[in-house]
Amino acid sequence: MKPFGLTVLGFPCNQFGMQEPGKRHEILPGLKHVRPGNGFVPNFLLFEKGAVNGKDEQEVYTFLKSSCPPVGGEFGNIIGRLFWEPLKMSDVKWNFEKFLVGPDGKPVMRWHPSVAVSEVRADIRKYFLQLYTQDVFN
Repeated sequence: MKPFGLTVLGFPCNQFGMQEPGKRHEILPGLKHVRPGNGFVPNFLLFEKGAVNGKDEQEVYTFLKSSCPPVGGEFGNIIGRLFWEPLKMSDVKWNFEKFLVGPDGKPVMRWHPSVAVSEVRADIRKYFLQLYTQDVFN
């Protein structure tokens, strides 16, 4: 999707089950050697670890969540799983929730973390088709 200007951004966060406890300098080696391991090196831009929900959330997430409707209604059992306050329905529900931002900087879509990558890919392709078809015919 790079020819279309698609860029994937990753934002490590430790608010979901404390699954990213590493310090800044430990995150990339952790990916490469532990999880997923086997020499994995991300082919996307990986930002510094930060909060995506709660009083300390990064501004980019405040913007994304205010622009896209929430996905999923419930948080499920929060005890020992979610580590921020206050909880809001618009919050990111779990790791790997995804957002699509258009070339104009406006959020377009949001996917629940349980949505299959194949569905996300199909939605992005459909969005690009609409976007570039619109440019051709306007």
